[in-house]
Amino acid sequence: MTTQHSTVSEVMTRDVVTVRPDTPFKEITSVLSRHGISAVPVADARGAPMGLVSEADLLRKQAEQPAGGQAAAPGWPREKAKARAENAAGLMTTPVVTAHADWTVAQAAREMDRHRVKRLLVVDEADHITGIVSRSDLLHVYLRPDEEIREEIRADVLKGMLRLGGDEVQVQVHEGVVTLRGEVEKRSTAQIAERLAGGVEGVVTIRPMIDYTIDDRAAEDQRQPGIEAPDPRRRPL
Repeated sequence: MTTQHSTVSEVMTRDVVTVRPDTPFKEITSVLSRHGISAVPVADARGAPMGLVSEADLLRKQAEQPAGGQAAAPGWPREKAKARAENAAGLMTTPVVTAHADWTVAQAAREMDRHRVKRLLVVDEADHITGIVSRSDLLHVYLRPDEEIREEIRADVLKGMLRLGGDEVQVQVHEGVVTLRGEVEKRSTAQIAERLAGGVEGVVTIRPMIDYTIDDRAAEDQRQPGIEAPDPRRRPL
């Protein structure tokens, strides 16, 4: 039995509003307001993404306006060019960061973090826009009920993958924080249980409290320089 992870297709917005490169500034503003969104993709005639125009891009024009008779503060040439732009082609941020619908939520989150962006455009194999996924969409997995998380760890991870009985390791979940208590034979089993449980959707963090009787990783640790002393959870035989 394997755990199932949510994919981008399950959390993304499918009804994506787009604009063309020649869409005027005021029309873009109207699109954002009318649809209650904070950014809009710019697509070419084929529906492929070219860039993204956000509220921040539009506000640069306001920021460049003189205030109280004084000139606006100097900015980077790219910022000034956006402030003077009249359509989406001049306003948009490029390159656009994309994802695929079959990615896991974790993959999308890593890509978002790596590029320091707030949203990803979802494209198909033909590079057509099929959706958009935001930070808030990816955070939905943490709304998963504690009991549902507990049952997946107990049934899928401990029993299904590791073939552990119900009495060997107990699972407690509170506000997404998982505590694993119990005793297994091998240290490696304890470590695998902790790692797999940490990968279950909705888990905020793992508090490992699993004891073991045999340190089957000791020999491997000794071969690795800088390894820490044996795990203090080990019990004497």
